[in-house]
Amino acid sequence: MDFDLTWLLWGLPLAFALGWVASRLDLRQWRIEGRQAPKAYFRGLNHLLNEQQDQAIDAFIEAVQGDPDTTELHFALGNLFRRRGDYDRAVRVHEHLLSRADINRKERERAQHALALDFLKAGLLDRAESALSKLEGTSFENEARLALLGIYERSRDWARARSIADKLDAVEQGAFTTRIAHYLCELAELAHREGQPERVRALLDEAVRRVPTLARGWMARSALRSQQGDAAGALDDLLALAEQAPAALPLAARAMAELAQTTGRTDPVLRTLGNAQARAPSIDVTEALARLAPQPDGARGMYLRHLEAEPSLVIASQWLAGETLSDPQAQASVQRALDQASGPLKRYRCAACGFEARQHFWQCPGCQAWDSYPARRVEEL
Repeated sequence: MDFDLTWLLWGLPLAFALGWVASRLDLRQWRIEGRQAPKAYFRGLNHLLNEQQDQAIDAFIEAVQGDPDTTELHFALGNLFRRRGDYDRAVRVHEHLLSRADINRKERERAQHALALDFLKAGLLDRAESALSKLEGTSFENEARLALLGIYERSRDWARARSIADKLDAVEQGAFTTRIAHYLCELAELAHREGQPERVRALLDEAVRRVPTLARGWMARSALRSQQGDAAGALDDLLALAEQAPAALPLAARAMAELAQTTGRTDPVLRTLGNAQARAPSIDVTEALARLAPQPDGARGMYLRHLEAEPSLVIASQWLAGETLSDPQAQASVQRALDQASGPLKRYRCAACGFEARQHFWQCPGCQAWDSYPARRVEEL
């Protein structure tokens, strides 16, 4: 059978024409999609800059639907969901990214970190802990450790918190030595409740050795020695506190006066408290000195000296308690009014968030900051 070249001559131009038409259609479609995606993206960006998160989310969803392979849009959309408080949708976006096989290792680690933040913001601490643990050995390792540290502090898992803080301190991601000493004191309290005195002593010794300027370690060890009948050793710890952390002496002044009376070593305590009072008058130090002052007028004399150095409604109320008014019937009413007025002035206030409390905290129960409570009462700030 002879081959007719005429069909070949007609077929080649026809195939070329069809191919050209198809390519033009694909190019046109690509241009349309390319124009639509940037428009949706920039529209979303404009809404975001105008703090219109709902409209921004709608625009980014449109952009993602137009190009589902764009990971950056997925990340932007997930972050918007998280900021809006829509944690379920944020989790779905980031889990979708993790399920994809076409993203590289860097993007996968980023998606894992974003997913952990979703759980953390949602308050799902167990799932957040699991997600953060998977970031060990990645570029997000230190950020994950800081987040884990916050989780362990909130759950009061001090052993794990200490382990994480040791790792962060080893890679010089901040100063965690003081915080580690606080963890040791927390572990010591736990061991004390469990009836492990030897472990308590070992933990407190380590805390004092690590951070000699941390008043909490000295005070805790002093309290332990006092409970064990070693009043002299307990007083030695508080005298060491006065030398290592003089700003915190008001916190230990009352216990120091009590131990001085128990041991009969009033001279070194009076000297230590007197020097502290000369540097900066303190309500607690004045009360401790008044406790050790000879009676009957020694205490009131201490109150007067404090008032001469620094006005104080708290001290004035205590001085007036020993004074007899011209109208004895009014004494109780006046004293009660002064005590009520001075009550709020005896509180401690967090320097970070302003949370006030009747007792001194080493970690603020409001903002969770460490060592944010000065050792002075509100009236003295």
